[in-house]
Amino acid sequence: MPELPEVETTVRGLARLLDGQRIDRVAVNRPDMRRPFPPDLVQMLTGARVTGLSRRAKYGLVHTDRQQTMIFHLGMSGRWRIDPETADRHDHLVIESGGHVFALNDARRFGWVDLVAENAVQDWPGISALGPEPLGHDALDAEHLHRALKDRKQAIKLLLLDQRIVAGLGNIYVCEALHRAGIHPRKAGGKVSRPALRRLIPAIRCVLEQSIRDGGSTLRDYAQPDGQLGYFATRFAVYGREGESCQSCDTGTVRRIVQGGRSTWFCPKCQK
Repeated sequence: MPELPEVETTVRGLARLLDGQRIDRVAVNRPDMRRPFPPDLVQMLTGARVTGLSRRAKYGLVHTDRQQTMIFHLGMSGRWRIDPETADRHDHLVIESGGHVFALNDARRFGWVDLVAENAVQDWPGISALGPEPLGHDALDAEHLHRALKDRKQAIKLLLLDQRIVAGLGNIYVCEALHRAGIHPRKAGGKVSRPALRRLIPAIRCVLEQSIRDGGSTLRDYAQPDGQLGYFATRFAVYGREGESCQSCDTGTVRRIVQGGRSTWFCPKCQK
């Protein structure tokens, strides 16, 4: 599913053409995706001016001058298409603004849209319980991780996927960051040393920032709003590389295990 870099890339792509523009037309082409569309979505967005776009964890936020924020989640396969050449039956929400067309396309319909009062966004259930962001102002630090992981027996890999501990991390980037930091994914969170956590923080940031520069990771359905494919997948050190030589130590072989029902890739030589 689209993770933090893919959502960040999407928000930046939309902002280039949508920020500051008045919304001329809104069309909802089906009653629901994963959840029903808000009943007043069309009425509240039509004629509104977009005052900014932002991201929180894996959520995209479109702010308007009507003090209403549209929150979107891309689910497993969702993406925004800008000025598509032809309409698609999976374009479930279409917005026209500033001479451009923005279509939320989701073949599997695991994504969804909500409309929230601007002053209630931080209390919205999907956002209120989130941990700190890995990037930006008031970003994640080693002391927060140390406190959050103290005495925890669960594997570090699974704890990093907990959005209450770190907001926005997903399977791809946790695997890659743990490899860069030299931490075994099965290691109990409470057993990860402070020096290891201090290595992990910049590893997380480096992986995310590189992916954002690369336009994200294209796996199956994801593409940027302009249709281009993200190419961070070409830089994977361990993710999806079972049986291949480790690019860091040259002596280890990448292994795959299953944790919490999801695949984890790592190098047993590098990660202790």
